[in-house]
Amino acid sequence: MKVILGSDHAGFELKQNLKEFLSAQNFQVEDVGCFSNESCDYPDFAKAVAEKVLKENSAGILVCGAGIGMSIAANKVRGIRAANCYSIETAKLAREHNNANILCLGARLLEKQKAFEIAKAFLETEFSNEERHKKRTEKIE
Repeated sequence: MKVILGSDHAGFELKQNLKEFLSAQNFQVEDVGCFSNESCDYPDFAKAVAEKVLKENSAGILVCGAGIGMSIAANKVRGIRAANCYSIETAKLAREHNNANILCLGARLLEKQKAFEIAKAFLETEFSNEERHKKRTEKIE
């Protein structure tokens, strides 16, 4: 599975750690930035990841300080269902029930190992395809 990564300056370090972790888990990883911890604007990277996720039918992970800004910005792109997750359970539910295609993480709120566990759970969980969930995600579109 291909995973598109993006962050702002607050999420840069965690994004770098996620890139190494996911590569070691045999995920194909593409990093669209940012590429340093110098101040930058999170909406630019949210849009870049969202557009690539749609174009390549892949998954995405966005990291900023709280995960909130990235989630709001990514969800402005039609076809994106970005979920700001803070636990394994919320990551699984975002995939199973909402067919989320981008995971948003808060670097200032999560320890590195917890972020790894959340990302792995998100990427390994499938959409349930139950009629009730399909109906609801279709309404979102």
